[in-house]
Amino acid sequence: MTSGKPPLIGITADISSPSNSAKDTTLFLPRRYLAAIERAGAVPVVLSANRPKSAVRHLLRVLNGLVLSGGNFDIHPRYYGERAIRELGEIKNARTDFELEMTDKALKEDLPILGICGGAQAINVVLGGSLYQDIGTQLSGAGACEHSSKNPNGGHSIQVEPGTHLFDIVRRSRFKVNTSHHQAVKRLGRGLIVNAVADDGVIEGIESTEHGFVLGVQWHPEVLAPRQQHQHRIFSSFAAFCRKRLRSR
Repeated sequence: MTSGKPPLIGITADISSPSNSAKDTTLFLPRRYLAAIERAGAVPVVLSANRPKSAVRHLLRVLNGLVLSGGNFDIHPRYYGERAIRELGEIKNARTDFELEMTDKALKEDLPILGICGGAQAINVVLGGSLYQDIGTQLSGAGACEHSSKNPNGGHSIQVEPGTHLFDIVRRSRFKVNTSHHQAVKRLGRGLIVNAVADDGVIEGIESTEHGFVLGVQWHPEVLAPRQQHQHRIFSSFAAFCRKRLRSR
Protein backbone atom coordinates (compact mmCIF):
# COMPACT_ATOMS: atom_id res chain seq x y z
CA MET A 1 0.00 0.00 0.00
CA THR A 2 1.14 3.54 -0.68
CA SER A 3 0.22 6.71 1.16
CA GLY A 4 -1.91 9.45 -0.33
CA LYS A 5 -5.24 9.44 -2.08
CA PRO A 6 -5.86 6.11 -3.86
CA PRO A 7 -6.73 6.10 -7.56
CA LEU A 8 -10.25 5.24 -8.74
CA ILE A 9 -10.29 2.38 -11.24
CA GLY A 10 -13.40 1.54 -13.20
CA ILE A 11 -14.17 -2.12 -13.95
CA THR A 12 -16.73 -3.04 -16.58
CA ALA A 13 -19.41 -5.43 -15.34
CA ASP A 14 -21.50 -7.98 -17.19
CA ILE A 15 -25.23 -7.75 -17.69
CA SER A 16 -27.69 -10.59 -17.95
CA SER A 17 -30.57 -10.86 -20.38
CA PRO A 18 -34.03 -10.27 -18.88
CA SER A 19 -35.76 -13.46 -17.77
CA ASN A 20 -39.31 -14.43 -18.69
CA SER A 21 -40.48 -13.47 -15.21
CA ALA A 22 -38.63 -10.15 -14.95
CA LYS A 23 -38.02 -7.41 -17.49
CA ASP A 24 -35.07 -6.00 -15.58
CA THR A 25 -31.47 -7.07 -16.26
CA THR A 26 -28.93 -8.08 -13.62
CA LEU A 27 -25.55 -6.45 -13.24
CA PHE A 28 -22.79 -8.79 -12.03
CA LEU A 29 -19.02 -8.84 -11.60
CA PRO A 30 -16.95 -11.54 -9.86
CA ARG A 31 -15.57 -10.26 -6.55
CA ARG A 32 -12.05 -11.33 -7.53
CA TYR A 33 -11.69 -8.35 -9.88
CA LEU A 34 -12.42 -5.89 -7.10
CA ALA A 35 -10.14 -7.76 -4.68
CA ALA A 36 -7.20 -7.62 -7.11
CA ILE A 37 -7.59 -3.86 -7.48
CA GLU A 38 -7.96 -3.36 -3.73
CA ARG A 39 -4.83 -5.40 -3.00
CA ALA A 40 -2.98 -3.11 -5.41
CA GLY A 41 -3.96 -0.11 -3.28
CA ALA A 42 -6.67 1.33 -5.51
CA VAL A 43 -10.44 1.78 -5.23
CA PRO A 44 -12.58 -0.20 -7.71
CA VAL A 45 -15.68 1.35 -9.26
CA VAL A 46 -18.15 -1.00 -10.95
CA LEU A 47 -19.23 0.28 -14.37
CA SER A 48 -22.61 -0.59 -15.82
CA ALA A 49 -23.23 -0.86 -19.53
CA ASN A 50 -26.72 0.50 -18.91
CA ARG A 51 -25.35 3.99 -18.34
CA PRO A 52 -26.34 6.55 -20.99
CA LYS A 53 -23.63 7.46 -23.49
CA SER A 54 -23.54 10.95 -22.07
CA ALA A 55 -22.13 9.47 -18.85
CA VAL A 56 -18.99 8.10 -20.53
CA ARG A 57 -17.26 11.47 -20.76
CA HIS A 58 -18.05 12.22 -17.12
CA LEU A 59 -16.77 8.82 -16.00
CA LEU A 60 -13.46 9.37 -17.74
CA ARG A 61 -13.03 12.70 -15.98
CA VAL A 62 -13.46 10.96 -12.62
CA LEU A 63 -11.60 7.68 -13.17
CA ASN A 64 -7.83 7.23 -13.07
CA GLY A 65 -7.80 3.87 -14.84
CA LEU A 66 -10.01 1.36 -16.65
CA VAL A 67 -10.22 -2.44 -16.39
CA LEU A 68 -12.08 -4.27 -19.15
CA SER A 69 -13.16 -7.49 -17.47
CA GLY A 70 -13.77 -10.82 -19.13
CA GLY A 71 -17.17 -12.29 -19.86
CA ASN A 72 -18.91 -15.21 -21.50
CA PHE A 73 -19.71 -13.46 -24.79
CA ASP A 74 -18.14 -12.57 -28.14
CA ILE A 75 -17.57 -9.26 -29.92
CA HIS A 76 -19.63 -9.31 -33.11
CA PRO A 77 -17.35 -9.42 -36.18
CA ARG A 78 -19.18 -6.47 -37.75
CA TYR A 79 -16.99 -4.30 -35.53
CA TYR A 80 -13.94 -5.43 -37.52
CA GLY A 81 -15.53 -5.80 -40.93
CA GLU A 82 -16.24 -9.55 -41.10
CA ARG A 83 -19.30 -11.76 -41.33
CA ALA A 84 -20.25 -14.03 -38.47
CA ILE A 85 -19.42 -17.72 -38.70
CA ARG A 86 -21.46 -20.53 -37.20
CA GLU A 87 -19.09 -20.95 -34.24
CA LEU A 88 -19.62 -17.37 -33.04
CA GLY A 89 -20.80 -17.35 -29.41
CA GLU A 90 -23.30 -15.23 -27.50
CA ILE A 91 -23.43 -11.54 -28.38
CA LYS A 92 -24.13 -8.79 -25.83
CA ASN A 93 -24.60 -5.63 -27.85
CA ALA A 94 -25.19 -3.24 -24.94
CA ARG A 95 -22.04 -4.28 -23.12
CA THR A 96 -19.93 -4.36 -26.29
CA ASP A 97 -21.08 -0.88 -27.37
CA PHE A 98 -20.34 0.53 -23.92
CA GLU A 99 -16.92 -1.11 -23.58
CA LEU A 100 -15.76 -0.15 -27.05
CA GLU A 101 -16.87 3.46 -26.55
CA MET A 102 -15.21 3.63 -23.12
CA THR A 103 -12.03 2.13 -24.53
CA ASP A 104 -11.94 4.45 -27.53
CA LYS A 105 -12.29 7.57 -25.40
CA ALA A 106 -9.90 6.25 -22.71
CA LEU A 107 -7.23 5.63 -25.36
CA LYS A 108 -7.62 9.16 -26.67
CA GLU A 109 -7.16 10.46 -23.11
CA ASP A 110 -4.20 8.10 -22.51
CA LEU A 111 -6.01 6.67 -19.50
CA PRO A 112 -4.28 3.50 -18.18
CA ILE A 113 -6.16 0.42 -19.43
CA LEU A 114 -5.92 -3.23 -18.42
CA GLY A 115 -7.88 -5.63 -20.62
CA ILE A 116 -8.54 -9.13 -19.28
CA CYS A 117 -9.61 -11.99 -21.57
CA GLY A 118 -12.31 -10.42 -23.78
CA GLY A 119 -11.06 -7.04 -22.61
CA ALA A 120 -7.80 -7.63 -24.47
CA GLN A 121 -9.81 -8.38 -27.60
CA ALA A 122 -11.81 -5.17 -27.14
CA ILE A 123 -8.61 -3.10 -27.06
CA ASN A 124 -7.46 -4.72 -30.30
CA VAL A 125 -10.78 -4.14 -32.06
CA VAL A 126 -11.00 -0.48 -31.02
CA LEU A 127 -7.53 0.09 -32.47
CA GLY A 128 -8.57 -1.38 -35.82
CA GLY A 129 -7.52 -4.99 -35.33
CA SER A 130 -9.49 -8.17 -35.93
CA LEU A 131 -10.18 -11.45 -34.15
CA TYR A 132 -10.32 -15.12 -34.87
CA GLN A 133 -14.00 -15.79 -34.26
CA ASP A 134 -13.12 -19.35 -33.28
CA ILE A 135 -9.47 -20.38 -33.07
CA GLY A 136 -10.25 -24.07 -33.46
CA THR A 137 -11.96 -23.39 -36.78
CA GLN A 138 -9.94 -20.52 -38.20
CA LEU A 139 -6.39 -20.84 -36.88
CA SER A 140 -4.36 -23.68 -38.30
CA GLY A 141 -2.31 -25.44 -35.63
CA ALA A 142 -4.30 -24.05 -32.70
CA GLY A 143 -5.45 -26.65 -30.24
CA ALA A 144 -2.10 -27.85 -28.96
CA CYS A 145 -2.97 -25.86 -25.84
CA GLU A 146 -6.19 -26.05 -23.86
CA HIS A 147 -7.46 -22.51 -24.23
CA SER A 148 -10.80 -23.19 -22.59
CA SER A 149 -9.40 -24.85 -19.49
CA LYS A 150 -11.18 -24.20 -16.19
CA ASN A 151 -8.08 -25.06 -14.15
CA PRO A 152 -7.68 -22.11 -11.71
CA ASN A 153 -3.95 -22.81 -11.34
CA GLY A 154 -3.18 -22.46 -15.06
CA GLY A 155 -4.04 -24.59 -18.03
CA HIS A 156 -1.09 -24.04 -20.40
CA SER A 157 2.19 -22.17 -20.65
CA ILE A 158 2.93 -18.91 -22.43
CA GLN A 159 6.15 -17.33 -23.67
CA VAL A 160 6.60 -13.66 -22.77
CA GLU A 161 8.48 -11.55 -25.29
CA PRO A 162 11.68 -9.92 -23.94
CA GLY A 163 11.76 -6.13 -24.07
CA THR A 164 8.01 -5.73 -23.61
CA HIS A 165 6.25 -3.92 -20.82
CA LEU A 166 4.69 -7.23 -19.74
CA PHE A 167 8.13 -8.80 -19.41
CA ASP A 168 9.28 -5.91 -17.24
CA ILE A 169 6.22 -6.38 -15.02
CA VAL A 170 6.20 -10.15 -14.51
CA ARG A 171 10.01 -10.54 -14.65
CA ARG A 172 9.92 -13.98 -16.21
CA SER A 173 9.78 -15.35 -19.73
CA ARG A 174 7.59 -18.39 -19.22
CA PHE A 175 4.76 -19.40 -16.89
CA LYS A 176 1.39 -21.10 -16.84
CA VAL A 177 -1.85 -19.20 -17.34
CA ASN A 178 -5.53 -19.94 -16.83
CA THR A 179 -7.36 -19.20 -20.06
CA SER A 180 -11.00 -19.62 -21.00
CA HIS A 181 -11.46 -18.32 -24.54
CA HIS A 182 -12.26 -19.57 -28.01
CA GLN A 183 -11.45 -16.28 -29.76
CA ALA A 184 -8.10 -14.53 -30.08
CA VAL A 185 -6.33 -11.60 -31.69
CA LYS A 186 -5.78 -12.07 -35.43
CA ARG A 187 -4.70 -8.80 -37.04
CA LEU A 188 -3.06 -6.42 -34.57
CA GLY A 189 -4.55 -2.98 -34.06
CA ARG A 190 -2.66 0.27 -34.54
CA GLY A 191 0.34 0.71 -32.26
CA LEU A 192 -0.03 -2.72 -30.67
CA ILE A 193 2.61 -5.41 -30.31
CA VAL A 194 2.42 -9.01 -29.13
CA ASN A 195 3.91 -9.54 -25.68
CA ALA A 196 2.94 -13.18 -25.04
CA VAL A 197 2.10 -16.26 -27.11
CA ALA A 198 1.01 -19.80 -26.37
CA ASP A 199 3.00 -22.77 -27.61
CA ASP A 200 0.49 -23.29 -30.44
CA GLY A 201 0.96 -19.73 -31.69
CA VAL A 202 -2.19 -18.18 -30.25
CA ILE A 203 -1.60 -14.60 -29.12
CA GLU A 204 -2.06 -14.40 -25.35
CA GLY A 205 -1.04 -10.81 -24.67
CA ILE A 206 -0.81 -7.42 -26.37
CA GLU A 207 0.30 -3.94 -25.39
CA SER A 208 0.42 -0.48 -26.89
CA THR A 209 3.65 1.24 -27.84
CA GLU A 210 1.84 4.59 -28.10
CA HIS A 211 0.32 4.91 -24.63
CA GLY A 212 1.59 5.03 -21.07
CA PHE A 213 -0.12 1.81 -19.98
CA VAL A 214 -2.38 -0.20 -22.27
CA LEU A 215 -2.04 -3.93 -21.59
CA GLY A 216 -4.25 -6.82 -22.65
CA VAL A 217 -3.93 -10.42 -21.43
CA GLN A 218 -6.04 -13.39 -22.52
CA TRP A 219 -5.82 -15.12 -19.15
CA HIS A 220 -7.28 -14.23 -15.74
CA PRO A 221 -4.53 -12.82 -13.50
CA GLU A 222 -7.13 -11.71 -10.95
CA VAL A 223 -7.63 -15.41 -10.08
CA LEU A 224 -3.92 -16.15 -9.72
CA ALA A 225 -2.81 -12.87 -8.11
CA PRO A 226 -3.50 -13.87 -4.48
CA ARG A 227 -0.94 -16.69 -4.66
CA GLN A 228 1.40 -15.73 -7.54
CA GLN A 229 3.48 -12.60 -7.13
CA HIS A 230 4.16 -12.14 -10.85
CA GLN A 231 0.40 -12.08 -11.48
CA HIS A 232 -0.15 -9.61 -8.63
CA ARG A 233 2.47 -7.33 -10.19
CA ILE A 234 0.22 -6.89 -13.22
CA PHE A 235 -2.28 -5.13 -10.96
CA SER A 236 0.24 -3.31 -8.79
CA SER A 237 2.03 -1.93 -11.86
CA PHE A 238 -1.29 -0.89 -13.40
CA ALA A 239 -2.35 0.79 -10.15
CA ALA A 240 0.97 2.64 -10.01
CA PHE A 241 0.30 4.16 -13.43
CA CYS A 242 -3.23 5.05 -12.33
CA ARG A 243 -1.77 6.75 -9.25
CA LYS A 244 0.52 8.82 -11.48
CA ARG A 245 -2.50 9.79 -13.52
CA LEU A 246 -4.28 10.94 -10.37
CA ARG A 247 -1.32 13.04 -9.23
CA SER A 248 -0.95 14.68 -12.62
CA ARG A 249 -4.47 16.11 -12.50
